[in-house]
Amino acid sequence: MKTNKLSRRRAIQVAASSIAIPYFVPKTVLGSPTRAGANDRVRIGLIGLGARCRSLAQDSLAIPDVEVAAVCDCFAPRVDSILNDLGKDQSWTGYTDFRKMIENEDLDGVMVETTTHARAWVACHAMAMGMDAYIEKPMALTIAEGRHMVNIARKFNRVTQIGTQQRSIPLNNWASDLVQDGAIGKINVVMAPNFVGPVEWTPKPGQPLPAGGDEGWWDVWTNQAEMRPYHAELQYGWNRWASYDRGGRCFGVTGWGTHSYDQIQRGLGTSETGPAEIVLDEPVRVEDCGKFDPRKSTDDETGAQYYNMAKNVVGPRGKVTMRYANGTELRLHLDGDWGPGLGCIFIGEKGKIEINRDKVAANPRRLVTGSDNPGHLTVSENTPHIRNWIDCIKTRERCNADIEYGQRSSSLCYLVNIARAVGRVGEPLKWDPTTERFTNCDEGNALLSRTRRAGYELPT
Repeated sequence: MKTNKLSRRRAIQVAASSIAIPYFVPKTVLGSPTRAGANDRVRIGLIGLGARCRSLAQDSLAIPDVEVAAVCDCFAPRVDSILNDLGKDQSWTGYTDFRKMIENEDLDGVMVETTTHARAWVACHAMAMGMDAYIEKPMALTIAEGRHMVNIARKFNRVTQIGTQQRSIPLNNWASDLVQDGAIGKINVVMAPNFVGPVEWTPKPGQPLPAGGDEGWWDVWTNQAEMRPYHAELQYGWNRWASYDRGGRCFGVTGWGTHSYDQIQRGLGTSETGPAEIVLDEPVRVEDCGKFDPRKSTDDETGAQYYNMAKNVVGPRGKVTMRYANGTELRLHLDGDWGPGLGCIFIGEKGKIEINRDKVAANPRRLVTGSDNPGHLTVSENTPHIRNWIDCIKTRERCNADIEYGQRSSSLCYLVNIARAVGRVGEPLKWDPTTERFTNCDEGNALLSRTRRAGYELPT
Protein backbone atom coordinates (compact mmCIF):
# COMPACT_ATOMS: atom_id res chain seq x y z
CA MET A 1 0.00 0.00 0.00
CA LYS A 2 1.31 3.43 -0.92
CA THR A 3 2.30 5.82 1.87
CA ASN A 4 -0.21 8.44 0.77
CA LYS A 5 -3.01 5.85 1.14
CA LEU A 6 -1.94 5.17 4.71
CA SER A 7 -1.77 8.82 5.65
CA ARG A 8 -5.09 9.56 4.00
CA ARG A 9 -6.82 6.69 5.80
CA ARG A 10 -5.36 7.87 9.10
CA ALA A 11 -6.72 11.35 8.42
CA ILE A 12 -10.20 9.96 7.84
CA GLN A 13 -10.06 7.98 11.09
CA VAL A 14 -8.94 11.05 13.02
CA ALA A 15 -11.77 13.10 11.54
CA ALA A 16 -14.25 10.41 12.54
CA SER A 17 -13.00 10.33 16.13
CA SER A 18 -13.91 14.00 16.76
CA ILE A 19 -10.39 15.03 17.79
CA ALA A 20 -10.09 18.82 18.22
CA ILE A 21 -9.00 20.60 15.01
CA PRO A 22 -6.80 23.74 15.03
CA TYR A 23 -8.62 26.99 14.35
CA PHE A 24 -6.50 27.87 11.30
CA VAL A 25 -7.56 24.89 9.15
CA PRO A 26 -9.34 26.24 6.01
CA LYS A 27 -13.11 25.84 5.82
CA THR A 28 -12.73 23.86 2.57
CA VAL A 29 -10.96 21.16 4.58
CA LEU A 30 -13.25 21.26 7.61
CA GLY A 31 -16.47 21.27 5.64
CA SER A 32 -19.84 22.40 6.95
CA PRO A 33 -23.12 20.85 8.09
CA THR A 34 -24.10 20.44 4.42
CA ARG A 35 -20.69 19.87 2.84
CA ALA A 36 -18.04 17.42 3.95
CA GLY A 37 -14.47 18.62 4.16
CA ALA A 38 -11.60 17.06 2.20
CA ASN A 39 -10.34 15.03 5.15
CA ASP A 40 -13.86 13.73 5.87
CA ARG A 41 -14.61 12.49 2.37
CA VAL A 42 -14.08 8.88 1.40
CA ARG A 43 -12.70 8.49 -2.13
CA ILE A 44 -13.99 5.47 -4.01
CA GLY A 45 -13.63 3.86 -7.42
CA LEU A 46 -16.34 1.98 -9.31
CA ILE A 47 -15.51 -1.33 -11.04
CA GLY A 48 -17.97 -2.92 -13.49
CA LEU A 49 -20.12 -0.19 -15.02
CA GLY A 50 -23.42 -1.90 -15.78
CA ALA A 51 -26.92 -0.85 -14.74
CA ARG A 52 -26.47 -1.88 -11.11
CA CYS A 53 -23.31 0.20 -10.78
CA ARG A 54 -25.01 3.23 -12.26
CA SER A 55 -27.74 3.01 -9.65
CA LEU A 56 -25.18 2.82 -6.84
CA ALA A 57 -23.15 5.63 -8.37
CA GLN A 58 -26.17 7.95 -8.43
CA ASP A 59 -26.95 7.19 -4.80
CA SER A 60 -23.29 7.61 -3.80
CA LEU A 61 -23.15 11.05 -5.42
CA ALA A 62 -25.97 12.16 -3.12
CA ILE A 63 -23.97 11.35 0.04
CA PRO A 64 -21.90 14.43 1.04
CA ASP A 65 -18.80 12.62 2.36
CA VAL A 66 -18.48 10.23 -0.58
CA GLU A 67 -16.28 11.23 -3.50
CA VAL A 68 -16.37 9.06 -6.61
CA ALA A 69 -12.90 9.58 -8.08
CA ALA A 70 -12.52 6.97 -10.82
CA VAL A 71 -14.43 4.35 -12.80
CA CYS A 72 -13.35 1.14 -14.50
CA ASP A 73 -14.70 -1.50 -16.87
CA CYS A 74 -12.78 -3.93 -19.07
CA PHE A 75 -15.06 -2.91 -21.99
CA ALA A 76 -13.96 0.62 -22.95
CA PRO A 77 -17.30 1.82 -24.43
CA ARG A 78 -18.91 1.41 -21.01
CA VAL A 79 -16.23 3.62 -19.49
CA ASP A 80 -16.88 6.28 -22.14
CA SER A 81 -20.63 6.00 -21.64
CA ILE A 82 -20.62 6.58 -17.89
CA LEU A 83 -18.07 9.40 -18.18
CA ASN A 84 -20.27 11.13 -20.75
CA ASP A 85 -23.41 10.52 -18.73
CA LEU A 86 -23.11 10.47 -14.94
CA GLY A 87 -19.53 11.73 -15.00
CA LYS A 88 -20.01 14.70 -17.29
CA ASP A 89 -20.08 17.11 -14.34
CA GLN A 90 -17.58 15.13 -12.25
CA SER A 91 -13.79 14.98 -12.35
CA TRP A 92 -13.74 11.21 -12.84
CA THR A 93 -10.88 9.32 -14.47
CA GLY A 94 -11.71 6.26 -16.55
CA TYR A 95 -9.78 2.97 -16.70
CA THR A 96 -10.07 -0.43 -18.34
CA ASP A 97 -7.74 -2.12 -15.80
CA PHE A 98 -8.86 -1.85 -12.19
CA ARG A 99 -5.35 -2.56 -10.90
CA LYS A 100 -4.01 0.51 -12.68
CA MET A 101 -6.87 2.53 -11.24
CA ILE A 102 -5.95 1.46 -7.71
CA GLU A 103 -2.24 2.11 -8.32
CA ASN A 104 -2.81 5.57 -9.81
CA GLU A 105 -5.68 6.94 -7.72
CA ASP A 106 -5.64 7.83 -4.04
CA LEU A 107 -8.64 5.69 -3.16
CA ASP A 108 -10.03 4.43 0.13
CA GLY A 109 -12.32 1.80 -1.32
CA VAL A 110 -13.93 0.32 -4.40
CA MET A 111 -17.40 -0.84 -5.36
CA VAL A 112 -17.12 -4.17 -7.19
CA GLU A 113 -20.16 -4.42 -9.49
CA THR A 114 -18.76 -6.81 -12.10
CA THR A 115 -20.27 -10.00 -13.46
CA THR A 116 -20.54 -12.69 -10.77
CA HIS A 117 -17.91 -14.93 -12.34
CA ALA A 118 -15.32 -12.12 -12.22
CA ARG A 119 -16.33 -10.70 -8.85
CA ALA A 120 -14.09 -12.75 -6.56
CA TRP A 121 -11.01 -12.23 -8.75
CA VAL A 122 -11.49 -8.46 -8.83
CA ALA A 123 -12.47 -8.14 -5.18
CA CYS A 124 -9.61 -10.26 -3.84
CA HIS A 125 -6.99 -8.37 -5.85
CA ALA A 126 -8.49 -5.04 -4.80
CA MET A 127 -8.53 -5.99 -1.10
CA ALA A 128 -4.95 -7.28 -1.31
CA MET A 129 -3.98 -3.93 -2.85
CA GLY A 130 -5.35 -2.05 0.17
CA MET A 131 -8.96 -1.35 -0.79
CA ASP A 132 -12.01 -1.59 1.44
CA ALA A 133 -14.73 -3.11 -0.69
CA TYR A 134 -18.46 -2.89 -1.36
CA ILE A 135 -19.14 -6.15 -3.22
CA GLU A 136 -22.30 -6.88 -5.17
CA LYS A 137 -24.25 -10.01 -4.35
CA PRO A 138 -23.90 -12.91 -4.83
CA MET A 139 -20.34 -12.24 -3.77
CA ALA A 140 -18.94 -15.45 -5.29
CA LEU A 141 -19.65 -18.21 -7.80
CA THR A 142 -18.92 -21.12 -5.44
CA ILE A 143 -18.79 -21.76 -1.70
CA ALA A 144 -15.02 -22.31 -1.77
CA GLU A 145 -14.49 -19.10 -3.72
CA GLY A 146 -16.51 -17.18 -1.14
CA ARG A 147 -14.47 -18.60 1.74
CA HIS A 148 -11.29 -17.49 -0.02
CA MET A 149 -12.71 -13.98 -0.24
CA VAL A 150 -13.43 -13.95 3.50
CA ASN A 151 -9.87 -15.10 4.21
CA ILE A 152 -8.41 -12.35 2.02
CA ALA A 153 -10.57 -9.71 3.72
CA ARG A 154 -9.47 -10.85 7.17
CA LYS A 155 -5.81 -11.19 6.19
CA PHE A 156 -5.66 -7.58 4.98
CA ASN A 157 -8.11 -6.14 7.55
CA ARG A 158 -10.51 -4.85 4.94
CA VAL A 159 -13.91 -3.27 5.66
CA THR A 160 -16.44 -5.12 3.51
CA GLN A 161 -20.09 -4.62 2.66
CA ILE A 162 -21.98 -7.18 0.56
CA GLY A 163 -24.85 -5.81 -1.52
CA THR A 164 -27.68 -7.33 0.52
CA GLN A 165 -29.09 -3.92 1.34
CA GLN A 166 -31.97 -5.22 3.46
CA ARG A 167 -29.37 -5.49 6.25
CA SER A 168 -29.35 -1.68 6.43
CA ILE A 169 -33.09 -1.03 6.13
CA PRO A 170 -34.34 -0.04 9.62
CA LEU A 171 -37.72 -1.77 9.27
CA ASN A 172 -36.08 -5.06 8.27
CA ASN A 173 -33.68 -4.97 11.19
CA TRP A 174 -36.42 -4.01 13.64
CA ALA A 175 -38.61 -6.92 12.55
CA SER A 176 -35.62 -9.30 12.54
CA ASP A 177 -34.91 -8.32 16.12
CA LEU A 178 -38.54 -9.07 17.02
CA VAL A 179 -38.02 -12.60 15.75
CA GLN A 180 -34.70 -13.01 17.59
CA ASP A 181 -36.11 -11.53 20.80
CA GLY A 182 -38.89 -14.12 20.98
CA ALA A 183 -41.91 -12.07 19.91
CA ILE A 184 -43.42 -15.18 18.31
CA GLY A 185 -41.67 -17.71 20.53
CA LYS A 186 -39.41 -20.47 19.29
CA ILE A 187 -39.16 -20.50 15.50
CA ASN A 188 -40.36 -23.84 14.18
CA VAL A 189 -40.53 -23.17 10.43
CA VAL A 190 -39.32 -20.54 7.98
CA MET A 191 -41.02 -20.32 4.57
CA ALA A 192 -39.19 -18.85 1.57
CA PRO A 193 -39.39 -19.10 -2.24
CA ASN A 194 -38.50 -22.03 -4.46
CA PHE A 195 -36.23 -20.01 -6.72
CA VAL A 196 -35.27 -20.83 -10.33
CA GLY A 197 -31.78 -22.20 -10.95
CA PRO A 198 -29.23 -21.46 -13.70
CA VAL A 199 -29.31 -22.72 -17.29
CA GLU A 200 -26.41 -24.28 -19.18
CA TRP A 201 -25.15 -22.39 -22.23
CA THR A 202 -25.84 -24.10 -25.56
CA PRO A 203 -22.89 -23.54 -27.95
CA LYS A 204 -23.68 -21.08 -30.72
CA PRO A 205 -21.64 -19.68 -33.61
CA GLY A 206 -19.49 -16.77 -32.50
CA GLN A 207 -20.31 -13.19 -33.40
CA PRO A 208 -17.95 -10.34 -34.33
CA LEU A 209 -16.57 -8.49 -31.33
CA PRO A 210 -18.32 -5.16 -30.78
CA ALA A 211 -16.42 -2.04 -31.72
CA GLY A 212 -14.50 -0.07 -29.14
CA GLY A 213 -13.08 -2.76 -26.89
CA ASP A 214 -9.38 -2.82 -26.07
CA GLU A 215 -7.31 -5.73 -27.33
CA GLY A 216 -7.88 -8.76 -25.12
CA TRP A 217 -10.95 -7.38 -23.34
CA TRP A 218 -13.03 -10.49 -24.10
CA ASP A 219 -10.37 -12.63 -22.41
CA VAL A 220 -10.59 -10.41 -19.30
CA TRP A 221 -14.40 -10.48 -19.40
CA THR A 222 -14.40 -14.29 -19.67
CA ASN A 223 -12.16 -14.39 -16.58
CA GLN A 224 -12.22 -17.77 -14.79
CA ALA A 225 -14.81 -19.31 -17.16
CA GLU A 226 -14.24 -21.41 -20.25
CA MET A 227 -13.04 -19.29 -23.18
CA ARG A 228 -15.92 -19.17 -25.67
CA PRO A 229 -16.39 -17.24 -28.93
CA TYR A 230 -17.93 -13.85 -28.35
CA HIS A 231 -21.72 -13.73 -28.32
CA ALA A 232 -23.89 -10.80 -27.27
CA GLU A 233 -26.11 -13.14 -25.23
CA LEU A 234 -23.11 -13.93 -23.06
CA GLN A 235 -22.01 -10.34 -22.58
CA TYR A 236 -25.45 -8.95 -21.84
CA GLY A 237 -27.37 -12.00 -20.60
CA TRP A 238 -24.60 -13.56 -18.50
CA ASN A 239 -26.67 -13.89 -15.32
CA ARG A 240 -28.84 -16.53 -17.00
CA TRP A 241 -25.99 -18.96 -17.69
CA ALA A 242 -24.42 -21.34 -15.16
CA SER A 243 -20.82 -20.52 -16.14
CA TYR A 244 -21.22 -16.88 -15.12
CA ASP A 245 -23.88 -16.89 -12.37
CA ARG A 246 -25.89 -19.54 -10.54
CA GLY A 247 -29.41 -18.23 -11.09
CA GLY A 248 -28.99 -14.48 -11.22
CA ARG A 249 -32.27 -13.44 -12.78
CA CYS A 250 -35.47 -12.15 -11.19
CA PHE A 251 -36.76 -14.97 -8.98
CA GLY A 252 -33.43 -16.73 -9.52
CA VAL A 253 -31.52 -18.60 -6.80
CA THR A 254 -28.72 -16.06 -6.63
CA GLY A 255 -30.59 -13.11 -8.13
CA TRP A 256 -33.38 -12.78 -5.60
CA GLY A 257 -32.45 -15.77 -3.47
CA THR A 258 -29.41 -14.12 -1.93
CA HIS A 259 -31.66 -11.37 -0.54
CA SER A 260 -34.30 -13.78 0.72
CA TYR A 261 -31.84 -16.19 2.31
CA ASP A 262 -29.88 -13.35 3.88
CA GLN A 263 -33.13 -12.18 5.49
CA ILE A 264 -33.55 -15.69 6.89
CA GLN A 265 -30.05 -15.63 8.35
CA ARG A 266 -30.57 -12.18 9.86
CA GLY A 267 -33.88 -13.10 11.47
CA LEU A 268 -32.68 -16.43 12.85
CA GLY A 269 -29.45 -14.96 14.21
CA THR A 270 -27.42 -17.45 12.17
CA SER A 271 -25.36 -14.93 10.21
CA GLU A 272 -22.09 -16.77 10.84
CA THR A 273 -23.25 -20.36 10.44
CA GLY A 274 -25.66 -22.43 8.36
CA PRO A 275 -27.97 -25.44 8.25
CA ALA A 276 -27.01 -28.97 9.28
CA GLU A 277 -28.81 -30.82 6.50
CA ILE A 278 -30.36 -30.26 3.11
CA VAL A 279 -33.10 -32.36 1.49
CA LEU A 280 -34.33 -32.22 -2.11
CA ASP A 281 -38.08 -32.77 -1.71
CA GLU A 282 -38.99 -33.53 -5.31
CA PRO A 283 -37.42 -34.15 -8.74
CA VAL A 284 -36.11 -31.06 -10.49
CA ARG A 285 -38.33 -29.80 -13.33
CA VAL A 286 -38.04 -26.97 -15.84
CA GLU A 287 -41.15 -24.86 -15.24
CA ASP A 288 -42.61 -21.41 -14.76
CA CYS A 289 -42.04 -20.06 -11.25
CA GLY A 290 -45.77 -19.72 -10.53
CA LYS A 291 -49.33 -20.04 -11.80
CA PHE A 292 -50.00 -16.28 -11.90
CA ASP A 293 -53.77 -16.68 -11.80
CA PRO A 294 -55.61 -13.35 -11.84
CA ARG A 295 -56.50 -12.38 -8.30
CA LYS A 296 -56.40 -9.37 -6.01
CA SER A 297 -53.54 -9.52 -3.54
CA THR A 298 -54.18 -8.64 0.11
CA ASP A 299 -52.47 -6.00 2.24
CA ASP A 300 -50.63 -8.72 4.12
CA GLU A 301 -48.88 -9.98 0.97
CA THR A 302 -45.57 -8.19 1.28
CA GLY A 303 -44.32 -9.42 -2.10
CA ALA A 304 -47.22 -8.27 -4.26
CA GLN A 305 -45.16 -5.57 -5.96
CA TYR A 306 -42.74 -8.23 -7.22
CA TYR A 307 -45.22 -10.72 -8.73
CA ASN A 308 -45.17 -9.21 -12.23
CA MET A 309 -41.38 -9.12 -12.19
CA ALA A 310 -41.30 -12.88 -11.58
CA LYS A 311 -43.88 -13.66 -14.25
CA ASN A 312 -42.66 -15.84 -17.15
CA VAL A 313 -39.40 -16.71 -15.40
CA VAL A 314 -38.86 -20.33 -16.47
CA GLY A 315 -36.05 -22.63 -15.36
CA PRO A 316 -35.06 -25.63 -13.25
CA ARG A 317 -36.87 -25.77 -9.91
CA GLY A 318 -37.26 -28.29 -7.13
CA LYS A 319 -38.46 -27.72 -3.57
CA VAL A 320 -35.71 -27.97 -0.95
CA THR A 321 -35.94 -28.21 2.84
CA MET A 322 -33.06 -27.35 5.17
CA ARG A 323 -32.76 -27.95 8.90
CA TYR A 324 -30.65 -26.09 11.43
CA ALA A 325 -29.01 -27.75 14.42
CA ASN A 326 -31.61 -26.26 16.79
CA GLY A 327 -34.44 -27.94 14.90
CA THR A 328 -35.71 -24.95 12.88
CA GLU A 329 -36.91 -26.10 9.47
CA LEU A 330 -36.42 -23.94 6.39
CA ARG A 331 -38.87 -24.76 3.62
CA LEU A 332 -37.93 -23.29 0.24
CA HIS A 333 -41.31 -24.03 -1.33
CA LEU A 334 -43.09 -20.78 -2.28
CA ASP A 335 -43.95 -19.72 -5.84
CA GLY A 336 -43.30 -16.40 -7.54
CA ASP A 337 -46.96 -15.34 -7.48
CA TRP A 338 -47.44 -15.55 -3.74
CA GLY A 339 -45.43 -14.64 -0.68
CA PRO A 340 -42.29 -12.63 0.07
CA GLY A 341 -40.16 -12.84 -3.07
CA LEU A 342 -37.21 -11.04 -1.47
CA GLY A 343 -37.88 -12.10 2.11
CA CYS A 344 -39.36 -14.92 4.17
CA ILE A 345 -42.03 -15.90 6.72
CA PHE A 346 -41.00 -16.83 10.27
CA ILE A 347 -43.53 -19.15 11.94
CA GLY A 348 -43.19 -19.54 15.69
CA GLU A 349 -45.06 -20.99 18.63
CA LYS A 350 -47.01 -17.74 19.19
CA GLY A 351 -47.56 -16.36 15.69
CA LYS A 352 -45.79 -15.47 12.48
CA ILE A 353 -43.86 -12.50 11.07
CA GLU A 354 -43.30 -11.93 7.35
CA ILE A 355 -40.38 -9.70 6.37
CA ASN A 356 -39.74 -8.44 2.87
CA ARG A 357 -37.87 -5.43 1.57
CA ASP A 358 -39.00 -2.48 3.72
CA LYS A 359 -42.35 -4.16 4.38
CA VAL A 360 -43.58 -6.42 7.17
CA ALA A 361 -46.76 -8.27 8.15
CA ALA A 362 -47.67 -10.36 11.17
CA ASN A 363 -50.27 -12.55 12.81
CA PRO A 364 -51.27 -11.25 15.29
CA ARG A 365 -51.05 -7.88 13.53
CA ARG A 366 -50.26 -5.99 16.76
CA LEU A 367 -46.74 -7.43 16.68
CA VAL A 368 -45.74 -4.95 13.98
CA THR A 369 -47.99 -1.95 14.73
CA GLY A 370 -46.27 -0.69 17.86
CA SER A 371 -44.97 2.85 18.27
CA ASP A 372 -41.38 1.60 18.03
CA ASN A 373 -41.90 0.55 14.41
CA PRO A 374 -39.36 2.73 12.53
CA GLY A 375 -41.54 3.10 9.43
CA HIS A 376 -40.56 2.98 5.78
CA LEU A 377 -37.51 4.40 4.09
CA THR A 378 -37.65 7.99 2.86
CA VAL A 379 -34.49 7.59 0.75
CA SER A 380 -33.25 5.11 -1.84
CA GLU A 381 -32.92 1.55 -0.51
CA ASN A 382 -29.21 1.72 -1.40
CA THR A 383 -28.48 4.86 0.58
CA PRO A 384 -28.39 3.48 4.17
CA HIS A 385 -26.27 0.53 2.98
CA ILE A 386 -23.69 2.76 1.32
CA ARG A 387 -23.85 5.08 4.33
CA ASN A 388 -23.05 2.19 6.67
CA TRP A 389 -20.05 1.14 4.54
CA ILE A 390 -18.68 4.67 4.49
CA ASP A 391 -19.08 5.05 8.26
CA CYS A 392 -17.31 1.74 8.87
CA ILE A 393 -14.43 2.72 6.59
CA LYS A 394 -13.89 5.59 9.00
CA THR A 395 -14.33 3.60 12.23
CA ARG A 396 -12.94 0.23 11.00
CA GLU A 397 -15.95 -1.57 12.45
CA ARG A 398 -17.80 -4.45 10.78
CA CYS A 399 -20.48 -3.45 8.30
CA ASN A 400 -24.11 -4.53 8.50
CA ALA A 401 -23.51 -7.01 5.66
CA ASP A 402 -19.96 -8.06 6.47
CA ILE A 403 -18.32 -10.50 4.06
CA GLU A 404 -18.74 -13.44 6.46
CA TYR A 405 -22.49 -12.83 6.52
CA GLY A 406 -22.47 -12.65 2.72
CA GLN A 407 -20.62 -15.95 2.53
CA ARG A 408 -23.21 -17.72 4.65
CA SER A 409 -26.18 -16.30 2.71
CA SER A 410 -24.59 -17.10 -0.66
CA SER A 411 -23.86 -20.61 0.61
CA LEU A 412 -27.58 -21.27 1.08
CA CYS A 413 -28.06 -20.47 -2.62
CA TYR A 414 -25.34 -22.88 -3.66
CA LEU A 415 -26.56 -25.59 -1.31
CA VAL A 416 -29.91 -25.43 -3.14
CA ASN A 417 -28.16 -25.77 -6.50
CA ILE A 418 -25.97 -28.62 -5.24
CA ALA A 419 -28.91 -30.55 -3.76
CA ARG A 420 -30.73 -30.27 -7.09
CA ALA A 421 -27.62 -31.30 -9.05
CA VAL A 422 -26.97 -34.35 -6.85
CA GLY A 423 -30.63 -35.30 -7.19
CA ARG A 424 -31.09 -37.58 -4.16
CA VAL A 425 -34.79 -36.92 -3.60
CA GLY A 426 -35.78 -37.37 0.04
CA GLU A 427 -32.26 -38.17 1.27
CA PRO A 428 -30.74 -35.75 3.83
CA LEU A 429 -27.37 -34.38 2.78
CA LYS A 430 -25.45 -33.73 5.98
CA TRP A 431 -23.71 -30.35 5.99
CA ASP A 432 -21.02 -29.18 8.43
CA PRO A 433 -21.27 -25.37 8.56
CA THR A 434 -17.91 -25.15 10.36
CA THR A 435 -15.85 -26.94 7.72
CA GLU A 436 -18.30 -26.01 4.94
CA ARG A 437 -18.34 -29.57 3.59
CA PHE A 438 -20.80 -32.44 3.30
CA THR A 439 -20.12 -35.38 5.58
CA ASN A 440 -22.08 -37.93 3.52
CA CYS A 441 -22.02 -36.68 -0.08
CA ASP A 442 -18.81 -36.72 -2.11
CA GLU A 443 -20.73 -35.60 -5.21
CA GLY A 444 -21.78 -32.49 -3.32
CA ASN A 445 -18.24 -31.76 -2.14
CA ALA A 446 -17.04 -31.95 -5.74
CA LEU A 447 -19.36 -29.03 -6.52
CA LEU A 448 -18.05 -26.72 -3.78
CA SER A 449 -15.38 -25.32 -6.10
CA ARG A 450 -14.45 -25.42 -9.75
CA THR A 451 -11.31 -25.17 -11.86
CA ARG A 452 -10.32 -21.64 -12.81
CA ARG A 453 -8.86 -20.75 -16.19
CA ALA A 454 -5.12 -20.11 -16.16
CA GLY A 455 -4.27 -16.48 -15.49
CA TYR A 456 -7.34 -15.86 -13.36
CA GLU A 457 -6.37 -17.65 -10.17
CA LEU A 458 -7.26 -15.90 -6.92
CA PRO A 459 -4.42 -14.16 -5.03
CA THR A 460 -3.20 -15.97 -1.90
